[in-house]
Amino acid sequence: MATSVGGFAGGVEVARALFGVVAPVLARELPGLRYAAARVGGGSEVLGFDTERSVDHDWGPRLELFLRRDELLLHRERIRRVLSERLPASVAGWSTNFRMSEDPLDPVGFMAPAEGPVNHRVEVLDTGAWAVALLGVDAVGGEPTVLEWLAMPQQRLAEVTGGAVFHDSVGELTLVRSRLEWYPDEVWRYLLACQWRRVGQEEAFVGRCAEVGDELGASVVAARLVRELMRLCLLIERRYAPYSKWLGSAFGRLELAERVGPSLRGAVVARDQRGREGHLCDAYEAVGAAQNGLGLAEPVDPTRRRFHNRPYLVLGADRFARALAATLTDPQLRALPLTGAVDQWADSTDLLAHPAAIRAAMEALDGTG
Repeated sequence: MATSVGGFAGGVEVARALFGVVAPVLARELPGLRYAAARVGGGSEVLGFDTERSVDHDWGPRLELFLRRDELLLHRERIRRVLSERLPASVAGWSTNFRMSEDPLDPVGFMAPAEGPVNHRVEVLDTGAWAVALLGVDAVGGEPTVLEWLAMPQQRLAEVTGGAVFHDSVGELTLVRSRLEWYPDEVWRYLLACQWRRVGQEEAFVGRCAEVGDELGASVVAARLVRELMRLCLLIERRYAPYSKWLGSAFGRLELAERVGPSLRGAVVARDQRGREGHLCDAYEAVGAAQNGLGLAEPVDPTRRRFHNRPYLVLGADRFARALAATLTDPQLRALPLTGAVDQWADSTDLLAHPAAIRAAMEALDGTG
């Protein structure tokens, strides 16, 4: 397979090069056509985490074209056919032709040499329908409701708001990305409260497991708490948390990573309770201070303390949850339990890819289902 000139180029830049070829074809074939062109949606390149390893599947010259709904049916097949006939065999050193896997349970595309018309990966879409398929919400039609925000997984929000838009003469895609750039302030406060609540629910379990000789259990709980703290740091710095494969990479790009990262790594690799507890408490205190620095709620003392009269140390993370919850004024958020958004209480890939099921679960928690 050909390599890109000058070494590896990220998939977003390859998509940009592809758009440079597609745009003049569209201008000749459909002059005056209004559309958006972008590399958004699924793919490690959209999150900025693709490497040379990524090229083995679902990577290459890919592009999403978004047309107005009334023009989509008129032009989609023509665009598909014309690009198949007129795209070059490669762009930026990468094949524009893809073959699809034969496994219906794993439908991925692989770059392959072209023989005649190319089977390209330029998708022609309607913005509203695309957003509904990914998120269960037509963000073109209006601002998401509270429950809609809570039903959208952060990985999917990152897919919609990440990547790059190369052209948008319709405006719908730009509008959607602007609306979903980050949570409304009240929703953000609620999610922070819920994330602190998750830490508070398990922070004492590390010491309790170790106390009864369950070193494996203590290590597992410590690792769970490290994950929750990483997601909390992402919330504090207003970054959507990706799914597990890229969580550490996303955390590593935060300002807090330099302060908190060594403690989190130490907690994961510690071989005894004293080490686990010390590293976790160091992390708790740093993240607690960062939370106070946001000025969203009354400051909470971020120093470690004993768990009741037991001989192990915790933060008392529920204090942060209560302080943040006390700032909420939205009646719907105030009435909800501190369960949070869907990916704060569920991590099943199949569930998070099923917007209708998520919406039903959120409505049940809200008492409206």
